[in-house]
This record gives sequence, C-alpha cells and structure tokens, in this order.
Amino acid sequence: MRTFRLALSALVVCVALSACGGQDGGDGTSNPSPTGAQPATSPPDPTPASPSPSPSTRVPDDPVDPTIPDPPLGTKRPGGPTPPPPAGDTTLTGTVAAGVEPNCRLLDGYLLIGGPRDVLAVGAKVSVTGRAQPGMMTTCQQGIPFLVESARRG
Repeated sequence: MRTFRLALSALVVCVALSACGGQDGGDGTSNPSPTGAQPATSPPDPTPASPSPSPSTRVPDDPVDPTIPDPPLGTKRPGGPTPPPPAGDTTLTGTVAAGVEPNCRLLDGYLLIGGPRDVLAVGAKVSVTGRAQPGMMTTCQQGIPFLVESARRG
C-alpha cells in the first residue's frame, strides 16, 4: 500500500510538472506542438498599452505636488540653480558664518578657502577678494569654493 501511494504521488508530481513545462526553444520563442495547436499564451504586444502624451499635453513640473500650477513661460521658479560665479577677481563683503563642518567659513553662499583665519573669524564683517572655483572638491559640503587672495575687516 505504501508503494502505491509513493508511485501515485510521483505520478501526480510528474503530471503537474509536465503541464507547467512548455516546449520553449530557450530563446523566448515557442516551437509548434506536434498537433499544430497554438500556445495558450500570445507574445507581448510591441506597442504600449497607454498612449504616449502628445506634445501639447503638459506634465506638471512639480512631481511632489502636481496641483501647484506651472509658472508662466519665461519666469523662473525660486530655488532653481544658482547662476555661475563671475570670472576673474571678485570682492565679497558681508558677515562670515560658520559652516556645518568644523573650520568651514561661509560668506554670501561662498566657502572661503585660505586667507587669514584671525580676520575671517565667525561673525566678523569682512571684505574678501579672490576667485570662485566651482569645480573644486571640499569636505565642507556647502557653498561655492572661493579662493581668498586678500581679506580685511570692514
């Protein structure tokens, strides 16, 4: 009796596996069956199910809140990219602020690199001259690097 149950179980497993297996050639295409019957599944449709948006269809610019209306054409949203720094020597005037990392000093969105640390103390009103180096890598993680050539309190 035990042998009969084991044989029956093996037969059921074999039938189930053969029913699940197809006659796939391995390259994603089905070979025709010997009876000429078509496979139960059809190949995927190469055209997308949903139509692509036409050029006149506007997609909201704000993926977080699509209910925010788009600004009129020609206007700029606040918080966009900052303009590139001017070329050549530039003079910045303002109050030195501490950066998020130790020994990082900021002035009007620029990261002050070099210069006398006693003059560029946090909270000091200064005027610095130098050049912006937007491609320079730093560990301060904020501000556009600005190589200080001279600095004075003021």
